[in-house]
Order: sequence, then structure tokens, then C-alpha cells
Amino acid sequence: MYPEHPTHSRPVTAVEVHQPVPMAPAVVTPAPLVPMQPGSVPAVASIVLPDGRVVTGYAINPVQPAPVAAKPPVSRTAVNIALGGIGFGTVCGGLLLLTTFIAALTALITQLITLAAVIFGGWIAVQILGSGHRGGSTVNIRKAIFKRNNFHG
Repeated sequence: MYPEHPTHSRPVTAVEVHQPVPMAPAVVTPAPLVPMQPGSVPAVASIVLPDGRVVTGYAINPVQPAPVAAKPPVSRTAVNIALGGIGFGTVCGGLLLLTTFIAALTALITQLITLAAVIFGGWIAVQILGSGHRGGSTVNIRKAIFKRNNFHG
């Protein structure tokens, strides 16, 4: 009664199937063996196996690889960074000692100035308030009169 929805009907399409194709293995041709005479005839070694058989043959020394250039145990960059840190620490310590020296010198100068002021002030006080009579006359002024900057006692 109702028409079919267009998404329900699917059109028929052709499907392609791809099958994997194996690749032919690469043919490796071994290098031809060239017989070489050893520099000296090696000693023949015989080994007795646990089951009693004896195997005789030449001992083959393993080929030693060429020595690799010795690498320093610590990289050069790490050494330079460490030396820079030591230098920086030394400079900071020197600057700390310099500021301490300047502070101590400032305190010393301040104490010397204070000592000079106390000694000079004491000398002035002794001069002004010194005891003893110096030959002048002592005048008791109670009702003194000053007229035109002249003293009339």
C-alpha cells in the first residue's frame, strides 16, 4: 500500500576481489669460496665426546674485530659545563666576600667618625666648661642695662 522507501532498495553493483600475489624471493648468490693457505699450520686438536667418539680437527681462532677508537668516558660538553659551573660558583663566592668586605669597611669608617666626634666634642666641652680661674673677673648680673649695645652694670 505504501511505496517502499528509496534507501531500502539497493542497486546491484559489481564487486572486484583482489587476491594477494606472492613475490618471488630474492636470490642471493653466495660469494665463491677461495681456498687460502694459513700462515702457519695450526695444531690438530682431538676431543673425546661423552659417548666415546673421538673428533679430530683444527682449532679455529675466532676473528677479532678491529679495535674501535677509544671513546672518552665523559663527553667534552659535560666537562665544559662542569668547569663553567665551578667558575660561576667561584665568582659568586668572590662577590660574596667582596660585599662582606665593603660592609665591614663601612662599619669601620662609621665607628672612626663617631670616635672622632666624641673625642673632638669632649675637647670642646672641656675648653668651654673647663674648671679653673683664668684671671678674669666674675660679675653677677641681675639688673643689667644694655643701651645701644653697651653694657651698664
